[in-house]
Amino acid sequence: MQSKHTSSIVISFLVAAAFTVSLFAQQHSERTIEEIKTEAIHRAEVGQYPLIGLAPADVKEAFEHIHTKDKDEWAAAFMGVGDKYFNEAKSLEKTDPAKANADYIRAWRLYSFGRWPIPSSPGKHRSYEKAIEAFLDHAKFFDPPMDVVHIPFEGKEIIGYLRLPKNGKGPVPLVIAVNGLDSRKEDLAERFGAILPFGIGYLAVDGPGTGQAPIKVSEHSERMLSAVLDYAQSRPEVDRNRLAMQGVSWGAYWATKMAIVERARLRGACAQSPPVDKFFQKDFLMNSLIGNREYLFDQVPALMNILEGVNTLDEMAQFLPKMSLVYQGLLGKPMAPMLILAGVKDTQVPIEDEYLLLSKGDVPKEAWINPQGGHLGRQVGVWPDPKIFQEVIIPWLVKILQAPGN
Repeated sequence: MQSKHTSSIVISFLVAAAFTVSLFAQQHSERTIEEIKTEAIHRAEVGQYPLIGLAPADVKEAFEHIHTKDKDEWAAAFMGVGDKYFNEAKSLEKTDPAKANADYIRAWRLYSFGRWPIPSSPGKHRSYEKAIEAFLDHAKFFDPPMDVVHIPFEGKEIIGYLRLPKNGKGPVPLVIAVNGLDSRKEDLAERFGAILPFGIGYLAVDGPGTGQAPIKVSEHSERMLSAVLDYAQSRPEVDRNRLAMQGVSWGAYWATKMAIVERARLRGACAQSPPVDKFFQKDFLMNSLIGNREYLFDQVPALMNILEGVNTLDEMAQFLPKMSLVYQGLLGKPMAPMLILAGVKDTQVPIEDEYLLLSKGDVPKEAWINPQGGHLGRQVGVWPDPKIFQEVIIPWLVKILQAPGN
């Protein structure tokens, strides 16, 4: 028979365990729809990802029609606002091209947020299709123009956006840009216009598992990006010996891996918060990624969606460790030169991964580590994404690609 003392210990333990479970649930729960609305409007007001460039008034208008977490309801609301700008743009293309272009940009960003973080329902898929359509209409105004390229790959195709500098003399250097988990090649194509005045072109593609990529994430999905390199080197306008890669978050993982497996073909790789090892462990998944509040919502479902053959959390926990560059035996091998950007307060990719990466390989790496920065090193009001891109990433890519060499 249990003593009263033993029973009280057991009861105390059960109460403590219940409290721990409750606390875990609170800390790891996703935002409610009302919390999402409040946070999204705030991010639009301060220019914070993923609402950079969206007008707060447009976001508020869309949210007036969203009352649940239903994905199609979300998509319909943002498409409804986006359609106003898209239709106006169509009517103004000939009479007021500048206004039409501005409207296409506004529509594209609204449609893109309508499918965010992934097109996981019929409505969100339609919103994604509209985002691509509006962006391509916007891109018609680009000078120099942008080419939509179709690269054959394993019976399918890789769709990329290629843009080369105006009046380039001879073959030009090229940056291959790879998106993150929830951004898309359209975002990259818009952003990388800033590198054209330096005589450098870009080729933006969706990374494995995202956007229009033909394959999902697996241990060997970098072969898709090797095919992109093959294509870049086949273009006579491109200097095959002056190629670099740039990636954010998951795209930074691919940039890092390519810096190892394709080091002979790359002048350098710029990686912004690349997952390397700790990110892929079950402990980080369960304690940092589930219900992550730095991420607006649904980070784990979005991540699960890009992984090959993964449909449950248990499968995800078993799959992810195989993606570790330590597990794959790659970290520590010779690498192309790298710039690594990160924030010490990043809750989405552990800073320990970046410190580990910095300490491995055969050539010195450069680093930009923001002690007060979160994911990608961003810091609201101090180091927003556009400032990091313009003042840190572009100068490094220009330096690495304009340097003399083979």
